Amino acid sequence: MTHIALRRARDLLARGDDEAAKLAYLDVLRADPTHCAALTELGALAHAGGFVSAARDAYRQAVRFHPASKAAQAGYAYLLSEAGDLQAARCHYQAALAVDPDLAEAHQGLARVLTEIGEDATEHWRKGFAGRAVVRRRYRGTGAGIALLLLVAAVGGNIPTQHWIDDRVFAVTAVYADFFDPRDPLPAHALIVNAIGDADLCARALANAERIVAVSTAPVINSPARVCVTGRWHNAQRLGAITDVRTPGIGGLSDVERIGFPLLLRSPGYHTGQHFVRVETSAGLAEAAASLPDGEPLAIEYLNARGADGMARKYRVMFIGGALYPLHQAISADWKVHYFTAAMAENPAFRNEECSFLDNMAAVLGGRAMAALSKIQAALGLDYGGIDFALAADGSLLLFEANATMAMLPPEGDPMWDYRRPAITAALTAARNLLGRAGSI
Repeated sequence: MTHIALRRARDLLARGDDEAAKLAYLDVLRADPTHCAALTELGALAHAGGFVSAARDAYRQAVRFHPASKAAQAGYAYLLSEAGDLQAARCHYQAALAVDPDLAEAHQGLARVLTEIGEDATEHWRKGFAGRAVVRRRYRGTGAGIALLLLVAAVGGNIPTQHWIDDRVFAVTAVYADFFDPRDPLPAHALIVNAIGDADLCARALANAERIVAVSTAPVINSPARVCVTGRWHNAQRLGAITDVRTPGIGGLSDVERIGFPLLLRSPGYHTGQHFVRVETSAGLAEAAASLPDGEPLAIEYLNARGADGMARKYRVMFIGGALYPLHQAISADWKVHYFTAAMAENPAFRNEECSFLDNMAAVLGGRAMAALSKIQAALGLDYGGIDFALAADGSLLLFEANATMAMLPPEGDPMWDYRRPAITAALTAARNLLGRAGSI
């Protein structure tokens, strides 16, 4: 009878009743805990809802019991890649291709993984994206839906949009701008969202995106021309001129004497701390540079974000539709501060401090930093973007990064994170309202 329960789950999913669909998939798995389709489809549903650990568990089980399933292998590989486990992702993408050598999503994923590892991925870029630059995504609504053209870059560096572009409202067609010929006709659309966010990584895709939006009369969220000038070097120059904003000195390896030590080396186009190292003295420079992927890294001045307690603090504020939204505060003993590696889960005092920031951002940051944030938002001119920063001892702002690639991910279900939910919900609602205004719905 599992086929009946599976059909019911799929029907519920198609109608947009995610919670009922989840329960129906669990009915299938109670009858057959190894059911491949139920595991992979439940994993995809969990991931779409922001339940990443549950999604990984489901795909892990699917791969364990069905190693010859290309859907299970490719889906699990994607989640591993998203978590930064690139070597494991590589193995599972290769397993998917062993089953189906022409599986486009496996070539696409493997191309990104190999590129991040620093290996040649030319063949996989070609097989994954040549002739596949336009992809119609699944639409789960009723009626025709609002036709939305989503511009993305095959190489990555895209804004995560799954939590604010509702596939029950918008019929989304993704266009991989770096593989799309701008002379080709565009799919029908009422709205364009440029999700290409990393100016350092995506120069080709953004150049093509500018050509694409130039031939459309539809409203555009995040003009590619404005995103183009949000790379680290550009931001350091123009945003550093704003009162009470300190940006790091930045350059190439030939500029390290001007920048001084300690300094940071970063490979352009990478995020979440990948290929990003601190160098204490000139003696360690050559070895540190050799540890990074091919191509000259950026040399970046180290801005000390440590407070009186010796802990480093990093804030994230979103810029959405002309307003500021606090998203998180991460506190860490490490100089490289990311929320997922910070000490927030282990330390109630840190969570209390973050709660104060989320509840009353202006009181925590102070007038100088708040004024600086407003000026940075105006200078960027993005409909959707954000900033990672710290506070200096005098209340001014130390800028780390300001661009469109800022992710807004709902916390998982542990009640420990309940204090974070209102702020994240407010920011996601603002992004959804941005779409609503642009699409006139």
